[in-house]
Amino acid sequence: MITRDDLTGLILAGGQGRRMGGRDKGLEPFAGRPLVAHVRERLAGRVREVLINANRNAEAYAPLADRVIHDAEGGFQGPLMGIYSGLGAATTPWLLVVPCDSPALPHDLVDRLVAGIGESDIAVAFDGERLHPVVALIRTSLVEDLAVALADGERKIDRWYARHAWCRVDVSDCANAFANLNTDDDKQRLERSLSGGIPQRLPFDDDLPLLGIAAWSGTGKTTLLEQLLPRLGERGLRVAVIKHAHHTFDVDQPGKDSHRLRQAGASPMLVASRERVALMMETPGREEADLAELIDMVRPQHPDLVLVEGFKAWPLPKLELYRPEVGKTLRVAEDSWVRAVASDESLVLPEGVEALDLNDLEALTDWIAAWPARWPRCQLPRERKQEEATP
Repeated sequence: MITRDDLTGLILAGGQGRRMGGRDKGLEPFAGRPLVAHVRERLAGRVREVLINANRNAEAYAPLADRVIHDAEGGFQGPLMGIYSGLGAATTPWLLVVPCDSPALPHDLVDRLVAGIGESDIAVAFDGERLHPVVALIRTSLVEDLAVALADGERKIDRWYARHAWCRVDVSDCANAFANLNTDDDKQRLERSLSGGIPQRLPFDDDLPLLGIAAWSGTGKTTLLEQLLPRLGERGLRVAVIKHAHHTFDVDQPGKDSHRLRQAGASPMLVASRERVALMMETPGREEADLAELIDMVRPQHPDLVLVEGFKAWPLPKLELYRPEVGKTLRVAEDSWVRAVASDESLVLPEGVEALDLNDLEALTDWIAAWPARWPRCQLPRERKQEEATP
């Protein structure tokens, strides 16, 4: 049984904060205190020692940690180097890793990871849709293997995890607690959310219709979209799709010229022909994709509608797909951005939420095809929209 004395906590705060203008993210004020102070609360009293991995401002971090450690190698090489440094500094059999920019982590996070690890060497938080590689419990005896991986050029956390006996720990009942704060907008949204407020506006220009597709894994999102996209095309709509990938992926083919050039260091790599264009960019060390950046990449193509799958923490209107047999709770009760729920069973829904039949493709096509026209009136969450409509 893993006890408090078997655990060292590591808060990763060694990044460059590029999307915050180079500011030290862990020291950014949030609800009156530095971000890292909120994260430390989740570990205090639950681990033998709290380490903070920081590559600058060590004196500012010192009061919030038992020890401040820097990366074993310089150059801001990303979170995997931070984990390696923590594994080497730990004096316990287990290292519990968390990021400095997730101030709303569950208070029982340590207990959840410990309970879920079983016989594995690594346990990783899984929110029902995606893994959170920097929220993990790792056996410290893996430090030498990680040293070899880093020497071979590995910088992707999930690829290194895959070399070992690892498991997912389901935290889907509190998925929103794992939101990362990568930008000032992210920080302001979460501050409002935790204080009971609702974001007033989307973080996007409002001239491009957006619709999130929210569903638990196993609901059949991709299969449904495969059936809906041709029907929307027949209605004359050009539909773009932005999909969050839950794991390492690569659209390139080993051995092809483009793959070889990428391996040699080309980033970005753009491949073009008469029929299509592919832009491939490496994002080492990034904890999460930025939806606003991705939308800006799609915008020049002038689609009639952008369907967004997987970015459930972002404040944009959503269509929730729900199958009771998946065994998960409805999101609509806690997410005021859900405008409609498509299910294969009759459900009791909050006021202002439309009910759709998940098996009626024509009705679903009608509803989505009408979305661009409704978009100018649907850019606020339900409560705010109803509030503004009250005389």
